[in-house]
Amino acid sequence: MKVLFLSANDFEDLELIYPLHRLKEEGHEVHIASFERGEIKGKHGYPVTADLAFSEVDPDEFDALVLPGGKAPERVRISEDAVKIARKMFMDGKPVASICHGPQILISAGVLKGRKGTCVVTIKDDLINAGAEYIDAEVVVDGNWVSSRHPGDLYAWMREFVKLLK
Repeated sequence: MKVLFLSANDFEDLELIYPLHRLKEEGHEVHIASFERGEIKGKHGYPVTADLAFSEVDPDEFDALVLPGGKAPERVRISEDAVKIARKMFMDGKPVASICHGPQILISAGVLKGRKGTCVVTIKDDLINAGAEYIDAEVVVDGNWVSSRHPGDLYAWMREFVKLLK
């Protein structure tokens, strides 16, 4: 499967790097998209290479989406292209994994009404105001959406997302 990550500078390092390698380990082809191609850095300085710009992404070419947290989602959500990608993939029923602040992109995409999910507690009210039911749990699976709260939940988040991809 082809899995797309949407991110930007100041992503939470573990929330991008752990799933990136975990999905590669499962044999999936992974791509990172950002505002432009090139290096982006995590909050703790770890670099990854975005091999696509948001404007270059055709969501129909990807099978699943990962939305890491940190400060990046707040930036990513201002990109109309990124929001359209997330909206299309979510609405098409493709597996979508979000953690921490990652749901901010889905909130901007307007796809969470009536859904159940989790996130970092600081955006809990945003999730609720978007029409989702907030559940304080290490991982919540609601149809095609797998969500978690923070790096301490990484193992549960990827465990459930990998199951969804099979």
